[in-house]
Amino acid sequence: MPRSNRRREEQAELDLERALAGRLRTEVKRDGVWNVQPQSASSAVKSYLCPGCGLEIVPATAHLVTWRADGIMGEADDLAARRHWHSHCWKIRS
Repeated sequence: MPRSNRRREEQAELDLERALAGRLRTEVKRDGVWNVQPQSASSAVKSYLCPGCGLEIVPATAHLVTWRADGIMGEADDLAARRHWHSHCWKIRS
């Protein structure tokens, strides 16, 4: 009896984490417009310092990566200046 490849194809289509990792959105804050990209816990492999609270974001912690969407120095500079935030710290930021 021949083997079915159907299960592998379904798994590739239903890779939910890969689909959710690309949820880039734009938010308006008091100081301008920001790109906000969620980072899943499984994709977070390095430690970062949250600019909101000054505490460490340890590996395997879901968080947000943010950078200016309206910077005057250009997109490359804005992306190079991106920061990693705890989700709560970003939410309470004005």
